[in-house]
Amino acid sequence: MELITEEIQKILPKLNSQEEVKDPVCHLKYFTPDSSWTWYIIEGEKQEDGDWLFFAKVVSDLCPEGELGYVTLYELKTVRGNLGLPVERDLFWKSKPISQCK
Repeated sequence: MELITEEIQKILPKLNSQEEVKDPVCHLKYFTPDSSWTWYIIEGEKQEDGDWLFFAKVVSDLCPEGELGYVTLYELKTVRGNLGLPVERDLFWKSKPISQCK
């Protein structure tokens, strides 16, 4: 599965562009199908080395309220769940405010 498409690249806000927004919009959802990890991507930018850096809300059983932080596309590609399955992009995800991402 392609985790970031050209279409997504065009619509994804640049890093820090929603910094002053009280309830920023999450544009992508990545998840591990065989564990509880979910990344709600708020912003992202392609880096000089070709990787992508995302700002996201990360939710799991360990932190159900979620935590904001940075993650790279490379890191997402290396994550595996309990059964060894890779991270997937939610193909049916519709952008929504971070307050609705749980």
